[in-house]
Amino acid sequence: MDVGRRFRHLHRYREIASAFVRYGFGYLVKDLGLAEVVPYRTFWNGQRKGVDKKSLGIRIRLFLEELGPTFVKLGQLAGSRSDLLPGHIVAELRSLQDDVPAFPFSEAARIVETELGDKLEVLFSEFEERPIAAASIGQVHLAVLSSGESVAVKVQRPNIRTIVETDLEILAELAAMAERRLEWAKRYRIREMADELGRALLAELDYGKERRNAEKFAVLGASIPYLHIPAVYSERSTGRILTMERVDGIKLSDKEALQAAGHSPAEIADRFVSIILHQVLFDGFFHADPHPGNALVLEDGRIALLDFGMVGKLSTTMKLYFSSLVIALRGQSTEGVIRAISRLGLIPDNIDQSSLHADVDELRELYYGVPLSQISLGDSIRRLMDVARKHDIRIPSEMTLLGKALLTTEGVASGLDPSFSILKVAEPFGRRLLKYKVNPVRAIKRAGTKLPEIADWLWDAPGKLKELMTLAKQGKIKLELTVPETEAFMKKLDRIGNRLSISIVLLAFSILMVGLIVGSSINSESSITIGRFPAIEIGFAVAGTMLLWLLYSIFRSGR
Repeated sequence: MDVGRRFRHLHRYREIASAFVRYGFGYLVKDLGLAEVVPYRTFWNGQRKGVDKKSLGIRIRLFLEELGPTFVKLGQLAGSRSDLLPGHIVAELRSLQDDVPAFPFSEAARIVETELGDKLEVLFSEFEERPIAAASIGQVHLAVLSSGESVAVKVQRPNIRTIVETDLEILAELAAMAERRLEWAKRYRIREMADELGRALLAELDYGKERRNAEKFAVLGASIPYLHIPAVYSERSTGRILTMERVDGIKLSDKEALQAAGHSPAEIADRFVSIILHQVLFDGFFHADPHPGNALVLEDGRIALLDFGMVGKLSTTMKLYFSSLVIALRGQSTEGVIRAISRLGLIPDNIDQSSLHADVDELRELYYGVPLSQISLGDSIRRLMDVARKHDIRIPSEMTLLGKALLTTEGVASGLDPSFSILKVAEPFGRRLLKYKVNPVRAIKRAGTKLPEIADWLWDAPGKLKELMTLAKQGKIKLELTVPETEAFMKKLDRIGNRLSISIVLLAFSILMVGLIVGSSINSESSITIGRFPAIEIGFAVAGTMLLWLLYSIFRSGR
């Protein structure tokens, strides 16, 4: 470990190591070589009373809550990574509390004035001293602009960036030490996990990014009549201040209030799910934390989304693969599910295919015969992530973020309408996306964009083939095949040989036909016949049959 860094952050190292001991992880302190930074009395007193009776997930949650905002936010972010952590730990991380005491109004006013460059009374005609919400990164005050618009102003906590960056620096050191010393830490890729979560947390500290996210959601969601994205006031926003339109409505979790206001909970559930699925499958840019506190039902029935600090992004390819996964889950197709997750993730070379098939079959059997209304898409994806983690299939973080978002969305919808089925809503979206995929006009355009790449490949092919032949002549190409692989390889060679033979025969036959046609055109007064039958017409029929057979055999093999 960097001795200078440890000395610089000695107090924080001591707090973290002591918390490890108190929550039953003292063995980690010793394994990581941190025993010397822990006060003797902490080791003497040992872990807190009753901690040994709590589950691992609960102890991790309490440990994170004690260490403050950085660890709480990291825990919440880790709660979306069911591909990296066991389900029982993920469940506890999702229940992490982010409620912390508000910081003084004088501090909030100072930050606003410093960031926006003017006095508070000049910037706003009204600014409420008591915040309506306080969290680990910032708090929200209601205010009124001098032009009369009611707004909500999010103010970042004093020195929070310094605190977070210090903690992330320490965590990066601890993760590196863990991977060097502990086999399980290397297996779980602790350092990679810490880096990824750290980047996500630093992104949440940038309110400018959240402002841009909100503006993008507003543009993309303009075609959805029942969606409302609060307006952003850029001139009153910076990297530490975010001023948005004030939105008053009913929380999605308050079913009784919705009914009292004349709203149909089932209709609201359908609208809410349709909004998220539209963002996922068509925009490729979705709200990654759609819990009830981040969505309000307005008086006219529209749904307003709030808090755009955590968003997910999907490429066009990932959207198509995800739609294939939804349809495979709906159709309970083992091969379809495996094909989808293999395209979504990075499968290791040494994966046990039979074991993977068995696990997916077991998952399929779990839902076999179960009514569609009782199948949870979010739960199905979570179980798939468990299978992926078991087989060390690396799923992109965007997909695990999507799994968390869908699980949250489904929970909100089920609370409004217990009979609601997200799969019924999701499947038509997936089918529309697949139709888009096979649209011939799009296919032609996509092929057009690939032509330069194909031309380059064809241009380079002779040179590459010459290099390969040179290596073969020099005996530098080594081929290792097991017996089953040899048999499969020989079958493939047979098929290739047969197709080449047919192609050569077809080519020769075509040349013969050309000769007949030329001869016939020279002597136009007489036709060429075989017996009583016209030779050219018969030749065309035979050539067409051979060509169709060749094309059929190629398409049937899928290659």
